[in-house]
Amino acid sequence: MFHKAPEKSINSVQTPRIVVLGVGNMLMKDEGIGIHVIEALAGNPLLANINVEILDGGTSPDILHLLGETGKLIIVDAVKGGDDPGSIYRFHAQDITVENNYPVSLHQLSLFESLDMMDCMGDKPEETVIIGVEPKEIRAGLELSPELEQKVPQIVKLVLDEIMEETTKC
Repeated sequence: MFHKAPEKSINSVQTPRIVVLGVGNMLMKDEGIGIHVIEALAGNPLLANINVEILDGGTSPDILHLLGETGKLIIVDAVKGGDDPGSIYRFHAQDITVENNYPVSLHQLSLFESLDMMDCMGDKPEETVIIGVEPKEIRAGLELSPELEQKVPQIVKLVLDEIMEETTKC
C-alpha cells in the first residue's frame, strides 16, 4: 500500500524528502502497530504541503534499499524493549548495534540488519528515526490490544512532530 501527500503547487516550499515507513504484520495483532499508525496518518491535512511519503513496509524490510536518497526516514514498528506494553521508544538507527551474522538469504534480514547493511553500503538516509512500541500480544488477530490502540494518536503526534522538525531545519 502506498499513500502520498497531495501534489504541491509551484509556489509551495519544497522540504527535504521525508518518508514514514510503517512496518509490521497486520495479521498478528500488536505486530501490526506500524501499519495501523500509517493508516491513521494517511490523509492528515497537516501533511498537504510537505514533501512526505507514507509507505506500508509490511513484514519485509527489503524496501529499505529504495530509500537511500531520503532526507529523513521515520520507521514505526513493534519493538521488544522489555518495558510495559504500549511503552514508546524513540532512537536513531546509529544507536543500534547489530552483529554482522547475516543469514544466507537477504530475504531473511531483520529491519535492523537491513539498516546496518544500508550503512555498510553507504546508501542510507541522512537521518533515520525509529519509533518503536512495546507490544502486548503477538498472535493471530487483526486488532491491536487495548494498550496499543489507545497509543495510536500519541504515536501519530510523535511522527508529525518528527516531520515538522525536519521541515523547519534551515
